[in-house]
Parts: sequence; C-alpha cells; structure tokens
Amino acid sequence: MIGKGRAGEHVRGGKNTVGWLVTLVPFFSEFRLFSFVCLAVSLNYFFNAALFFFFFSVLCLALLLPLFTVFAATPTISGCFLQSIFKMSTTKDLRGDDDVQLAAMGHKAELNRNFSMLSMLGLAFAILNSWTALSASLSLSLPSGGCASVVWGLITAGVCNLCMACSLAEFLSAYPTAGGQYHWVAVISWKDWIPILSWITGWANVSGWLALTATGGLLGSELIMGIISLMHPEFEPQRWHQFLLYIGYNIVAFIINSLMNSVLPKVTKGAFIWSLSGFAIISITVLACSSPNYNSGKFVFGDFINQTNWPDGVAWLLGLLQGGLGLTGFDGVAHMIEEIPNASSTGPKIMIGCVGIGTVTGSIFLVVLLFVAGNIEDVIESAATPLVQIFKNATGSNAGSICLLMFPLVCILFAATTIMATSSRMIYAFARDGGLPASPFFSQVHPKLKVPLNALYLTISLVIIFGCIFLGSSSAFNAIVSSSVVMLDISYVMPIAINCIRGRNMLPERHFVLPKLFGWVANMVCQTSNSEAS
Repeated sequence: MIGKGRAGEHVRGGKNTVGWLVTLVPFFSEFRLFSFVCLAVSLNYFFNAALFFFFFSVLCLALLLPLFTVFAATPTISGCFLQSIFKMSTTKDLRGDDDVQLAAMGHKAELNRNFSMLSMLGLAFAILNSWTALSASLSLSLPSGGCASVVWGLITAGVCNLCMACSLAEFLSAYPTAGGQYHWVAVISWKDWIPILSWITGWANVSGWLALTATGGLLGSELIMGIISLMHPEFEPQRWHQFLLYIGYNIVAFIINSLMNSVLPKVTKGAFIWSLSGFAIISITVLACSSPNYNSGKFVFGDFINQTNWPDGVAWLLGLLQGGLGLTGFDGVAHMIEEIPNASSTGPKIMIGCVGIGTVTGSIFLVVLLFVAGNIEDVIESAATPLVQIFKNATGSNAGSICLLMFPLVCILFAATTIMATSSRMIYAFARDGGLPASPFFSQVHPKLKVPLNALYLTISLVIIFGCIFLGSSSAFNAIVSSSVVMLDISYVMPIAINCIRGRNMLPERHFVLPKLFGWVANMVCQTSNSEAS
C-alpha cells in the first residue's frame, strides 16, 4: 500500500519532474557533447568523427526527452517502475538466505545460482579482459602520448578504478541485486528525485553495456584481419570482411549464452585459467625471443609521442582512454549477482579482485610489450595492428606470432560471451522494474533454459545493427563503442556521488564496509577521475 501510494504521488507529479529535466537539458547536452567529442578524437583523429559525435549526442538527447515524457505520463510504465523502486527503498539488510534477501528487495529469484566464487571471478575478469584489451587497443594510446601514456596512464586508470570498485562494493554488499547502480540510486536518493535519478542511471547503464558488447567482435575481427595482413601483405582488407568476422564472434557468444547457460560457469573458469596462462606464456616467450635486444627503460617509462595535433597535455589525457577501456565493466559482477550464493559477502571480493588482477597483469604485460617492441614508429604505422607487429618484431617469425595470437583471440571470444551475458542480465533487471518499453516481454526468463532469452535477443539484435552501422561509417561505429566508457562511468558515479552528498551514512549494516577515512578518499577520487575522463 505504501509503495502504491508513493508511486501514484510521483505519477501525478510527472509534469514537474519533466520540467526539472528540461531545465537541466543545457547542462547534460553540453556535458555529453564534450565527452563524445573527446572520445572521437582519441579513436579516429578526424574531424568528421567529432562532427558525428555532435549529431549523435543531440540525437540521444532528443530521444531521451520524449521517452522520459512517456515514462512520466504513462501509468503502466511509470507506476510499475516506481512501485518497484519504492519497494527497494524500504528494504532492510538481511543476512543468510540469498533468495530471502532478494525477496525483501521486491524480487523473486528466477535465475539459478550456479556460479562459484572462482567461476564468477573468471566471468568478471573475462569481461575486463585487461591485458588482452589493453594490448589490442595500443593504437589508441601510442599516438596519444606514446609509452608514457601506455604505462602511467594505465596505472592512473588502475588506481581510479580500484577506488571506484571499492566504493561500489559497499553498495553491492548492502543490496545484492542484478539492478545494480539504478537500484542503489533509488535506495539512497531524496524522495522527490528517486524517479529521475534512478531512471537516468538505469538507462546509462543499459546503454553502456549494449555499446560494450560490440567491443568483443570489434577487437577480435581486428586481430584476425591483422593476421591476414601479416601473412599476405598484398591483401587489401574490405570493411565487409571485418563485418562478417564481427558477426561470427557475436553469434558464437549468443549461442553459448542462450543454449549452454548451464555450462557457462565452467566456461568462465576456463576463461580465467586460459587468460592467466596466456599472459604468462606470451610474456616469457617474447622476452626470451628478444633477448638481449630490448628497448631501454628510459624509452619504456619516459618516451612521449604526440601525433594527434593536440597539445601534449591533451594528447596524454586522450591516451587515458585505453586504460579506461581495459578496466571498465567491473559492475558486471553486480548484474550477475543473483546467480551466485552468499552474494552479499562474495560479490564485493570479486568486484575488487578482478580490477586488482586486471591492473597488475595489464601493467606487466604492457611493459613487457614495450621492452620488446623494437622501432615504435613501425609499430604505430603497421597495417597488421600494433600487437601483431610487436609479436613479429619479438619473435622474428610469422608462425610464432600467429601462435601467440591464439591466446588473445580466444580471450576476446570469452569476453564477447561474458559481456553479452551481463548485458542481457542488466536489460532483464531494468525491465523487471518497468524501466524499459515492453518491460514485461524483456523481463521474461525462459522456463527451460533459465535465461532471459528475450533480453538476449535484444542484445544480439542491437549488436548486429551496430555492425551494419560499421559498414556505412567506421567513425559512427567507433563513436558508439567509445560511448560505453562514458555511459558506464556515469552509472558508476551516480550512487557514489549521492552517498557522499548525504554524508556517506545511507547504507545499512553490511558485510563489506570501507574504513571511514579511506571511504571518503576513495569516493572523492571517483568523482575527480570521472569528471576528468568525461
């Protein structure tokens, strides 16, 4: 009765809420425009990409306003969403049975808890895919700061993301639900601001994960095209070649998620072991093959390159995008949390652990690659991608390079699978709370497969549409992919910022609690790093 009363009150006040949103339009428009332009420059270095971001951000804003108007004015959508949100806000912390705790948050357990701590850690680490993603995206940071940007940019991103993971781990321990950030925002926000803040957070999170899903096929197809270029220098790659490889990666990921959900925990365990094994084998092999012809320590830790036509400081900041891309997505643990036992105590450990492991392995691997890279100008200009060229320089053999590339290629397939799984759970959770159009349809769980199959259909459909956009404009596609970092960062910072504004005392008793001083420091680092990244 209380939830319905409050929901009705906010439905009647929908016009006022929309009025506040319209008032904030200039701020959000300018913020998103700046964010997208910065990302476009770092990925493409062409003015047409920046121009696309302008139209893309305006289009997003134009779409969001009518959607929010419908959301606020339609009882079916807003009533369901707000009623569920207010159930969240009255929830108390419960220890013990996971399903009882989930029921207290207003939801019925529909997914099997078949992940162990190791398998969930494997899933989280596969999503970050740090050493693979960082090495495969060297083309972002090498021209934008060179080795200094690669090494110190990753360390900077690692510290900031660790602070962010620790901050969000407190929320996950208190409220272990697949909704994640928008749920937490609803619990701790001011009563009048609950609808708009939680809804914006939810949409930012859904959008970020959908865009992130496209990265697996993108990186995998680029590496395969690089291998072909390495073996056949006369080969002229066409955009549709990469499109077919991109679709193949995502179809395999969809089949694993839809038809093999029962073995997904075993897949993620294998992904964790494969990734760490590949990290060790590749590092040892390239160091042994290159000995004693290494680049100097001064070069690896201090060489600065700027080929962006921007001032050096701006170029270095643009190079930070690589570190952000390689360490983003750690909230995947939250969206899969309803599939692991002892969620409130195990989830925070996994969230922090995957970022820590990703930062350490990524830093070591990038330093190793820079020591054996050879002529860095040849690496940057290579048609076979920087990673393939470094392997060729280190081993002196095409066959050896291709053998080593099997590790990142399989890692990227694991990443595509786990990111798609997490994206579908995020869509399912948000639809379960009435936050999406056609929410009852997308919140359904298949009775036999025990997966949100309709949410998976939506994910794969949008990923294919993104690929079709790539056929027409790679700049437009890169804009969509790069927006994942910004959108996810927005969803990360929202609950942290609100909790800080309200004195960091809005969370109930929980298993994981940051020390008071460290909690404030970590939260402040999150705010600073998010504003700089944006």
